[in-house]
Amino acid sequence: MADADDAGHPRHRLDPILQRPVPFSIAALLAAADEAEFAFVRDSVELTDSALSKQASALEAAGYVSVRKGFVGKYPRTWLSMTPQGRAAFTAHLAALREIAG
Repeated sequence: MADADDAGHPRHRLDPILQRPVPFSIAALLAAADEAEFAFVRDSVELTDSALSKQASALEAAGYVSVRKGFVGKYPRTWLSMTPQGRAAFTAHLAALREIAG
């Protein structure tokens, strides 16, 4: 049997988590930055707080995103960043998409 990297059509190398539009959009935004504040990601990807929280938790559970909480002055803030595993998954997913698109 062939290795997964050698398995026929590039669609077989698409990441199942990143195939969905919202997680892909979040990953694309975070891949371009070291870290992004929750509100910036929410507004950029056009999600509600609840929807972003749910997606961020799923990406964190997959090991793709790191969530950091802290304060700016006395106001609580949350920051999101891609993990090395998340960056690798996103890069591989993009490569497969590019190969499909030709």
